[in-house]
Amino acid sequence: MSDLVIHNLHVRVEGKEILKGFELKVAKGEVHAIMGPNGTGKSTLAYTLMGHPGYEVTEGEVLFKGKNILELEPDERARMGLFLAFQYPVAIPGVTVANFLRTALNNRRRFENPEDKGIPILEFRKIMNEKMAALKMDTSFGGRYLNEGFSGGEKKRTEILQMAILKPEIAILDETDSGLDIDALRVVSEGVNSLRGSDTGILVITHYQRILNYIKPDYVHVMLDGRIVESGGADLALHLEEHGYDWVREKYENGVNI
Repeated sequence: MSDLVIHNLHVRVEGKEILKGFELKVAKGEVHAIMGPNGTGKSTLAYTLMGHPGYEVTEGEVLFKGKNILELEPDERARMGLFLAFQYPVAIPGVTVANFLRTALNNRRRFENPEDKGIPILEFRKIMNEKMAALKMDTSFGGRYLNEGFSGGEKKRTEILQMAILKPEIAILDETDSGLDIDALRVVSEGVNSLRGSDTGILVITHYQRILNYIKPDYVHVMLDGRIVESGGADLALHLEEHGYDWVREKYENGVNI
């Protein structure tokens, strides 16, 4: 099974419990959106799933391909087919976009087949240029150092370029819409939608409904106090856009069981 199954996940950061029994299942082919106000644990969830060392898991499990990935290093999780698009991608001076992507792709391929000798350079260049064209990126980006001097929109497009080339089985988008103008948001969303299908499950983490105008979710979840407290279809995001989160807080502060 390539579903991502999160069960009773408790996570502490700098001594403070942030996730408090988080539960979710994301199957391949599904798009889930997690929404919620600041400080509810959305980014903590994303970083925990990818293995950030600053996040201490105190209870629970995360199953992917039959393994509890909490026991694995971040690079092992990535090679298995888990992908995180960062809210704030970092620059890596001295490493070109092309070299970074080819190395990552080869490592992913060797996880599936240890005898794989790596993708030939010309074949990789063709794939990379095709994906760049779809994301309206100049092919010169391939020779630039990763994210160095990139605008916010360029960084986000580069994250989706990575996703398009690596073809993960579960992709987590941590507030990919932040800092994007309408045109960039549309292009990035089209890139995500091009990967949508039976082979990829997508988890979109966002504050706002606007990205969900372009990436239509199958399920929307509201997160408060470190766990999901409300779930529904795409219409739930529209309701949150119109009414905010106060009604959710009131519902659960008035004694409704979570």
